[in-house]
Amino acid sequence: MEPARDITGYRKHWAARFGTAPFLPMSRAEMDELGWDSCDIIIVSGDAYVDHPSFGMAIVGRVLEAQGFRVGMIAQPDWHSADAFARLGRPNLFFGITAGNMDSMVNRYTADRRLRSDDAYTPGGVGGKRPDRSVIVYAQRAREAFKDVPIVIGGIEASLRRIAHFDYWSEKVRRSILLDAKADLLIYGNGERQICEIAHRLAAGESIREITDVRGTAFARKSLPGGWIEIDSTHLDAPGPVAPHPDPYAMDSERASSAARQAAADEPRAAAEGTEAEKVVRFVRRVKNADRSRSVIRMPSYEQAASDPVLYAHASRILHLEANPGNARALVQRHGDTEVWLNPPPIPLTTAEMDWVYERPFRRRPHPGYGDANIPAYKMIRFSVAIQRGCFGGCTFCSITEHEGRIIQSRSEPSILREVEAIRDEVPGFTGVISDLGGPTANMYRLACRSREIESACRRPSCVHPGICPNLDTDHAPLISLYRKARELPGIRKVLIASGVRYDLAVESPEYVKELAQHHTGGYLKIAPEAISEGPLSMMMKPGIGAYDRFKALFDRYSREAGKEQYLIPYFIAAHPGTSDEDMLELALWLKRNGFRADQVQAFLPSPMATATAMYHSGKNPLKRLSRTGGEVRIPKGLKVRRLHKAFLRYHDPENWPVLREALRRMGRADLIGNGRHQLVPAYQPAGTGESAEGGRARRGAPQTFRTQHTGLPRNPRTAGRK
Repeated sequence: MEPARDITGYRKHWAARFGTAPFLPMSRAEMDELGWDSCDIIIVSGDAYVDHPSFGMAIVGRVLEAQGFRVGMIAQPDWHSADAFARLGRPNLFFGITAGNMDSMVNRYTADRRLRSDDAYTPGGVGGKRPDRSVIVYAQRAREAFKDVPIVIGGIEASLRRIAHFDYWSEKVRRSILLDAKADLLIYGNGERQICEIAHRLAAGESIREITDVRGTAFARKSLPGGWIEIDSTHLDAPGPVAPHPDPYAMDSERASSAARQAAADEPRAAAEGTEAEKVVRFVRRVKNADRSRSVIRMPSYEQAASDPVLYAHASRILHLEANPGNARALVQRHGDTEVWLNPPPIPLTTAEMDWVYERPFRRRPHPGYGDANIPAYKMIRFSVAIQRGCFGGCTFCSITEHEGRIIQSRSEPSILREVEAIRDEVPGFTGVISDLGGPTANMYRLACRSREIESACRRPSCVHPGICPNLDTDHAPLISLYRKARELPGIRKVLIASGVRYDLAVESPEYVKELAQHHTGGYLKIAPEAISEGPLSMMMKPGIGAYDRFKALFDRYSREAGKEQYLIPYFIAAHPGTSDEDMLELALWLKRNGFRADQVQAFLPSPMATATAMYHSGKNPLKRLSRTGGEVRIPKGLKVRRLHKAFLRYHDPENWPVLREALRRMGRADLIGNGRHQLVPAYQPAGTGESAEGGRARRGAPQTFRTQHTGLPRNPRTAGRK
């Protein structure tokens, strides 16, 4: 993996003379107070502006400010006209547009496509303050406001829609959001490295159309440049014969000769465009390592992916195989007469760069323009600290890996401790309790491959499935040391861990489990088995229930030794690909046997770009080589089956008993209907219940109640996407 330019090493833009803003301005009056006549960059976001390092807009804004640029904020604008997008004037360099920390469709709709009544990222928790597909709408309005200003889109919504993607809310494959938003550049992944380079190059007078070589970006072009080796993706991983229409993915001798003729035609065209064109080699099976930097993989076109679910699954598989910054190649996907080009993923930030990013002068509170309004997402994370990014778990239903990458980027221990002290000293209402030291996963801090060479060459989608890779360093000692030093700081009464614990990793370090149970758990610890049966677990790439049992044994033992009564709160997903009715019945019986009663559950939500979404759409398993004649995956589709699977998780709710009794009879398990201890649902029906197939809340006094909120996208603002 080649070294990247240090983001702290740029020469500052001339506007650095204006100094640091107390809050990045949201009005012309604030700009006047700062002495600004204009903004260099304006960030438009679907979230309220909270100047806190758990909010992507704040991170990007403060990072750009530290580069010397004047950054303005337009938060949750009225999108019905362009007026709100012009209120800070014309930006000198570009508009940066993001939907916010969450995908706007996930934010606005439940897994059953019902409109949510609230929004945690809005003052007062009020829903409806952002449009559907916010990035597209905001980009259109910004273009209306200032036609000639470059538009750069990013954040988790843009990141996960960078290629043709299945859209659950319309049940179809949509084009790359780059084209629908008519943006000039798309930044995917965590964007600090990309946004700094783009800003400085634009400030130096370079045209946005000339910026085509930044890693972690996507852009549109009409044709491919010369000098590139084009690789047919189906030669890397063949999905089987393609029918019925002929295309480059069903090569025969006639089409091969046609491809050769096209390659010959491309050479003079590239030369005419002013490039020193080598002959473009098409449909190459293998490329020498020395040529990888000028190799591009031709993915199935948008039209092919939209009309052929198997090719869609194939495209998803290729995208995930080309996700390691150490060996990924550029990808190209044709949409009509336009090529969408994806450069390889960005080089992860170093520890020093991570420290620099998180130690910008954040005010750690909402913009004062909101007054005393409660912003629920801020309330949830105001006393928490992000210690790392990325996740090598590779869970197929989750999009963290596709956004933040598999390589863990960790902050230094001193930097984290300084932030804990800053929270203690600066954040109003602090009572001595740090609510979380975490990230996408609580216990991946400073875990990495033992060999940089192996890491750079690896294409495994997960470091921990089907088992923990022998090359993975699972030493939790640095994390244990961090926990101990944080809880010993003056003025810190308690340090809790709210991020999810990867329990198959935790059992590798009993000392970590002991530290966690005895000092960092407030009675309950959330943990995510997701399922207990082999069918869904294999499709999720999650460990078997045996790993959960081993973790539970350690957790219970160390809790007892400390004289504490503590419980694990297990999370489960209903209706995930690979799940049968029998699997859900097995889970319901396990829940009853262990005394768990779910208060709130949610079915699998097919989020853009997730591997499980490719399963959902295609009925195939892209974790293996695809075949048109095999590799089918059971897909629980349709409202009826999804509600049934949710009902199994809430077996105790009388509202669900009628549908469960019907299902048990159909499955030949009527023996589970009755009032016995080992039966699932009673034969009687309380008066006034059973009309709804969805069910209400659990009855009061349940032995152990837990909530699940799995959507495939991170709900915690710290783990959600950044521009």
